[in-house]
Amino acid sequence: MNTPAPDTPTAPRHILGIEGLSPPEITALLDAADGFVELVRSRQKKAESLQGRTLINLFFEDSTRTRTSFELAGKRLGADVINMSVATSSIHKGETLIDTAMTLNAMHPDVLVVRHPHSGAVELLAQKVACAVINGGDGNHEHPTQALLDALTIRRRKGTIGGLVVTICGDIAHSRVARSNIHLLTTMGARVRLVGPPTLIPPMIERMGIEIFHDMKECLQDTDIVMMLRLQFERMHGTFVPSLKEHFHFYGLDEDKLAAAKPDALIMHPGPINRGVEIDTSVADDIDRSVITEQVEMGVAVRMACLEAVTGTETSKSKLKAKPKENRRKKARS
Repeated sequence: MNTPAPDTPTAPRHILGIEGLSPPEITALLDAADGFVELVRSRQKKAESLQGRTLINLFFEDSTRTRTSFELAGKRLGADVINMSVATSSIHKGETLIDTAMTLNAMHPDVLVVRHPHSGAVELLAQKVACAVINGGDGNHEHPTQALLDALTIRRRKGTIGGLVVTICGDIAHSRVARSNIHLLTTMGARVRLVGPPTLIPPMIERMGIEIFHDMKECLQDTDIVMMLRLQFERMHGTFVPSLKEHFHFYGLDEDKLAAAKPDALIMHPGPINRGVEIDTSVADDIDRSVITEQVEMGVAVRMACLEAVTGTETSKSKLKAKPKENRRKKARS
């Protein structure tokens, strides 16, 4: 887990990014998440490992998928979940991030899930609180749980990550999803390619051990996974694409460009999808190759695994099965 050097044996564990995680650590999180998929799909979706714990979702940016996914994950593990609306919080009255951290710390939460528009803000907050912190996305830096759910989706479909050719297409420059996926995929032995206009490819990113292309059909040759990205207009300062129509013409995924990839190549997208901008409707809705909705499903299982990892709890296989209420009461008294 990503965590500052502990001053005491009880220093909290954090998940602040994928960078720095070892293959065994990533595999352990994926294995734990894989074990939750059956629970997520079952009628009885409750476990008890976080009973009595408090999870606070602190989102400084709008989010639907990530915040809802963490809320579901926390509740399905039995935690008390609080969603803080920054728009109505004291931050808009002039309170600093550090003051907010100290205020929340005084409430003794067990886990903070934080999304912030500035890179590094989540790590700074993690240094100021006594609880575990999970990065829900910080600026252009990282979005670790998105990369983990993407990896789980790939592994469940392909059986492995190592040796696969993964093409990430679109707005690489402003994408924390791209950075986390590059760290994870290369660490796990995948071959990663990036394709997009020169204005949306960060300088010297090839140092991360990836290949750079500007022609989409060339890049998609022999590709196993096609991962599309949304244009991050909210993070752009200036003009990076001539027009949406031109961007789609050269870098939007359609049937013609997809034909260059392997016949069984999977189509991925972190959402929200902008149809006709980065992906064509017929491709996004291809029931045989698109795993976009499956990514959303895997997100809940991955976030359950991350919540257990940072709290040091573990749901055994027996706990994943529905238990009689009497047994649960006995366990609670013990």
